[in-house]
Amino acid sequence: MSSRSLDVVAIGNAIVDVLAHTDDAFIQSQSASGMIKGAMALIEQSRAVELYALMNDTVERSGGSAGNTIAGVASFGGKGAYIGKVADDTLGQVFRKEMRDMGVVYNTTPLIIGAPTARCLVFVTPDAQRTMNTYLGACLELGVDDLDSSLIQNAQVTYLEGYMFDPEQAKAMFRAAADIAHKSGNRVALSLSDPFCVDRHREDFQNFVENHTDILFANEAEIISLYQTETFEQAAKIVAGKVGIAALTRSEKGSVIVANGEFIEIAAAPVAQLMDTTGAGDQYAAGFLYGLTQGMDMQTCGQLGSLAAAEVISHMGPRPEMAYADFVTKVAKAA
Repeated sequence: MSSRSLDVVAIGNAIVDVLAHTDDAFIQSQSASGMIKGAMALIEQSRAVELYALMNDTVERSGGSAGNTIAGVASFGGKGAYIGKVADDTLGQVFRKEMRDMGVVYNTTPLIIGAPTARCLVFVTPDAQRTMNTYLGACLELGVDDLDSSLIQNAQVTYLEGYMFDPEQAKAMFRAAADIAHKSGNRVALSLSDPFCVDRHREDFQNFVENHTDILFANEAEIISLYQTETFEQAAKIVAGKVGIAALTRSEKGSVIVANGEFIEIAAAPVAQLMDTTGAGDQYAAGFLYGLTQGMDMQTCGQLGSLAAAEVISHMGPRPEMAYADFVTKVAKAA
């Protein structure tokens, strides 16, 4: 275990999620406008207003992929910090308060003039798949100047959200953050976030994974997209030679951790009722990173990730509705 004052600092898009149930027919009706079931599409403010008007019985929660992960780390009892840009508006104030109420250090200066706080309109179909439509708003203003070097220097792991790869300034910020972390003797983790995001930036992602990343998180579709292979097994073998640790999730098939030449299979945790897959990968990363920063072995890290993912998909919303610290006790008793 490290003497660092923080376990994880997460850098990502600070987004408020707006979730609502819908059916496959609605998703199909929106396909001409770029909506693809199970994927994330970037939208403009006018489209966000249009889609919001079509949503019924919404649930609004602070979200954003890296934000969800650091919320999970805090729920496990870990020491976390967050870097992400909101506007100085109502949603931004809610986002900041929710982060700080969880004990997460969050001091990024809000945007005073310009775009509003980002929001992600999430349509959840009966099979619990989430289709996301993201208006980035103030998120796009996050840059190198917003990096808090002291947080990165004092965190065992700096966790980066792949969704941020769209703006060029974000790529420069990721490289700067990785440089600060590595010069301080700390590790860098990257989540690939979405296969369509990988498709847009494949070469940049490959370069960042190989040259700047110590821990990679990806699901089956994302890792196959990254290396353009026919099978998951082929992609897993390739990534083994590119990064120290890769945690690869496969939904109901569990996950595979690739580390030190080993391929460790982790069973999926049972789910009482599948409600909404939003945040599953984010919370898997939370459990894994918590275990890693506490000096646990790869098997235990994966089990904690699986338990956290199972919890979050059993309810609407991408963040914990129970104390994840209970999972640490559960895994310890099963050992």
